[in-house]
Amino acid sequence: MIRGFEILEGYEGIHIPTRKTALSAGYDLEAAENVLVSRTKISLVPTGLKAFFPADEVLLIYLRSSLAVKYNLILANGVGVIDADYRGHIILPVTTLGDDFEIPRGMRIAQGVFQKYLTVDGDTIGVGAERRGRFGSTGEF
Repeated sequence: MIRGFEILEGYEGIHIPTRKTALSAGYDLEAAENVLVSRTKISLVPTGLKAFFPADEVLLIYLRSSLAVKYNLILANGVGVIDADYRGHIILPVTTLGDDFEIPRGMRIAQGVFQKYLTVDGDTIGVGAERRGRFGSTGEF
């Protein structure tokens, strides 16, 4: 298998993301734990998943639009970007523009879309330090 999701140890019982229709672009990611989201902070919603895919692809994470409309939720970073060399837990930074909201375990919270990307001529792909860590793990600013 060259592209997919794996459930992390300790998160048994959650679902591998699937597309809900034949023409859906995104794979629905569920919350792996109950998380209270409030306006006063960014809440981290664990998915209990990691992803794997080819080096010339990226996994883009979008909040499900129905959650934005119904519950005023937003991804704090707008769109999550998961690079092919990130092997860690996919965790979603969520906040609300409205009232506090409890995301229950199992709620479909986001969609992951695999996409190929282009690089500029003369790009030094493969050159540089190896990724170490999670959010912001490729360096400061």
